[in-house]
Amino acid sequence: MPQLKREEWFDLGRKLDWTPEYVSREDLFPEFATDASALPAEVWEEWDEPYKVSYREYVDIQRQKDEGLYGVKTAVGRSRYIEGADPRWRAIVKEHYGVVALAEYFAGLSEAKLARFAPSAAWRTVATLGMLDEIRHGQLQLFFPHSYVRQDEQFDWAHKMFHTNEWGAIAARSLFSDLFLAGTAVDAAIAETFVFETAFTNLQFLGMASDALKAGDVEFSSLLQSIQTDEARHSQQGAAVIEVLRKHDPDHAQYIVDKSVWRTWKVFALLTGMGMDYYMPIEHRRHSFKEFMEDMILDQFSKYMLDAGMQLPWYWDQLIDEVDNFHHSMHLGSWTYRPTLWWDPAAGVSPEEREWLASKYPTWERNWGRKWDVITANARAGREDLTLPSTLPVTCNLCHLPMTVWSDEAAPLRLVRRGGRTYRFCSDPCQWIFEQEPEKYLGHEALADRFVTGQIQPPDLNGALGYMGITPEIAGKDALDYAWARGA
Repeated sequence: MPQLKREEWFDLGRKLDWTPEYVSREDLFPEFATDASALPAEVWEEWDEPYKVSYREYVDIQRQKDEGLYGVKTAVGRSRYIEGADPRWRAIVKEHYGVVALAEYFAGLSEAKLARFAPSAAWRTVATLGMLDEIRHGQLQLFFPHSYVRQDEQFDWAHKMFHTNEWGAIAARSLFSDLFLAGTAVDAAIAETFVFETAFTNLQFLGMASDALKAGDVEFSSLLQSIQTDEARHSQQGAAVIEVLRKHDPDHAQYIVDKSVWRTWKVFALLTGMGMDYYMPIEHRRHSFKEFMEDMILDQFSKYMLDAGMQLPWYWDQLIDEVDNFHHSMHLGSWTYRPTLWWDPAAGVSPEEREWLASKYPTWERNWGRKWDVITANARAGREDLTLPSTLPVTCNLCHLPMTVWSDEAAPLRLVRRGGRTYRFCSDPCQWIFEQEPEKYLGHEALADRFVTGQIQPPDLNGALGYMGITPEIAGKDALDYAWARGA
């Protein structure tokens, strides 16, 4: 029997919608799970993805990719690269696996929601493949670091991190729960595939894959590239959703884009900014985090947003200011609070590295150099105790990251009183997001709130470490044992 050509059956195979008879369409696709804009079904018939693939083609492509990737792992495993890798590079790898591995399962749950509740049959087909993608990504990023656990227990946090109350875990859970799981299918598609994957996943996976090759970590580079090719395919869902919403409810689309860009930026600055500008051995650096952000987000993604009919988020000037400063603040804070980390952070402020930072960030010495001068003097004098914290910082009630400033001007107090509680915010966009959907965020407790209400006992740094699940063998230490200070 002759086979039909692909173009003769593909559209029929991807648009398998029907008119329900035993329940109403509103019951089958309830507004709270599907589409807060409550657009009629015929509107979603306009949804169309540009990258079309059948299930058979998908399976064949994924099989080939896995064969190649596991082949690389087997070959590289014989060289035992990670054992002799620069400790600064190991810090990057540990941080990545801890934050990203189980986050892929958040994304898988989000894609599963789209596969069930997306209002277009073609979209549900694409989301089913996206769900399989994310399951694959999670499995890969748990399997690869597992082989290192016997050498270094910190690698176990690839699996453990999201199951703890470590401060980074609290912030990351808040981000992924909000953007991927707590909204409708339409909102999740915009947040996850239009913003998170199209813009910021590129920042992490493409940038780190390139850096991994420079550092000689072929296994990690191959892993990231294999994952990124999946992201490039299923990230198209969000653009197709934007195309529908901009005709019928552009204000809602703009709000989800604005919220998602800001929330994602805060965590990615922590995840990627520190690695690129401080952990990466200087001989392997090609671009600063700021240069990468200017290219991938401030230039390319901004054009992508405008081409999709969106406006730049209202806080764009604040974002540009944060690109210059925020990750430097997070790095200084996280290195100071290194016992609360599951990796050994590099200070990255040797004389040569400071010269490089000043060349990329003209205000770095003024804003951060003088602070590192004091830390360096204490480290050189053998006074490690003076470089460590004695209590916890105040954290934002929206992004759950420490509040920081980089200006000599007094920081504004951003306080909102709701339900007998005062909520604190690190920035205007964080406060704005809270005030748009207060019912979603009321009752959320930042780490500082848990400290004040007595959930952390004893109420000191040791009590906080126990609350976070940080044991002495896991607690982060300076990656180079202060060699950068002794050589200054």
